[in-house]
Amino acid sequence: MSRRCELTAKGPLVGHKVSHSNIKTKRRFLPNLCNVTFISDALGQNVRLRVSTNAIKSVDHRGGLDAFLIKAKADVLSPRALDLKRKIEKKIAASAPVAKAS
Repeated sequence: MSRRCELTAKGPLVGHKVSHSNIKTKRRFLPNLCNVTFISDALGQNVRLRVSTNAIKSVDHRGGLDAFLIKAKADVLSPRALDLKRKIEKKIAASAPVAKAS
């Protein structure tokens, strides 16, 4: 299982651990990932994703999973999240009323 957020593509960073005597040793900063169940209003189902806590706050701020995925760029989403985005867009397009041309 990779240490990467499925919604924001946040991954491990590399830096230095600095001791009191200023000796620098390589270390990894891992993202704070959580297994979270989101509710998709358009699909009417629960979706389990492994996301960072920052992404959870972003999803809440944007108004839910559907709104977040519609605005998200495809290159940062995981394959599962990209599939969800396509399903949501298809469902929203199908439920939108068609205007008549007169």
